[in-house]
Amino acid sequence: MTIASVLESARLSPLELTGRASSHVGEPGADGCVLHPLARRAFDLMAAAARADGLSLAAISGFRAFDQQLAIWNGKYRGERALLDRQGRPLDATALDDSGRVAAILVWSALPGASRHHWGTDLDVIDRAALPDGERVQLVPAEYAPGGWFAALDAWLAARAAEFGFYRPYDVDRGGVQPEPWHLSFAPVSARALPDLTVDVLAAALQTAPLAGSPVVFSQLPALHERYVLRVAEPPAQALAAPAFSV
Repeated sequence: MTIASVLESARLSPLELTGRASSHVGEPGADGCVLHPLARRAFDLMAAAARADGLSLAAISGFRAFDQQLAIWNGKYRGERALLDRQGRPLDATALDDSGRVAAILVWSALPGASRHHWGTDLDVIDRAALPDGERVQLVPAEYAPGGWFAALDAWLAARAAEFGFYRPYDVDRGGVQPEPWHLSFAPVSARALPDLTVDVLAAALQTAPLAGSPVVFSQLPALHERYVLRVAEPPAQALAAPAFSV
């Protein structure tokens, strides 16, 4: 079987694209994260290469189901979870109108059904050995900036991740999701998933969900889809053609 045929057979269904099915992902790895099998194979190879370079590359978040994303969304909308502005400063959800809450959530969190974590191709990573004792990971850009705990990991990923098929979809601010240097995507599968996650597929997933702020979301859905789903980095050619996951 060729790599091309393997990738075509790995194309995700609407239920898989929106996190309402988990038939496309494997069992939890040793790190506890659930990933698409091709992404898992490539990540394990990448982690081994990082270890050889003195880094303890670890995944701390992989596949996330629709209901999990829904709980995150509703918690932020109701003020039960932390809500941050574009500079990472706390916001009071109760002081915002419905449109303001939706806009604030989308800066850092995806709509249920629209999260790339639904695909099993995307994961959040740290250098576990670089985390100081007693400290808790926050997943903020400062941790990956020069002088941050994970600055060495940030540089390593910039140099090596594409060899294994990974890239960072939220590399710069495009007016949608804020930069997330910790977020990796396995390009050979995610590049096929993105165009398949259309507005209609997303709307169908949300239609019967108990989504807080749903009137605002549905009134703006095409614009939200364009801004927060489609505005991502193009995967580099090296990542798309990475041989590391060859089967």
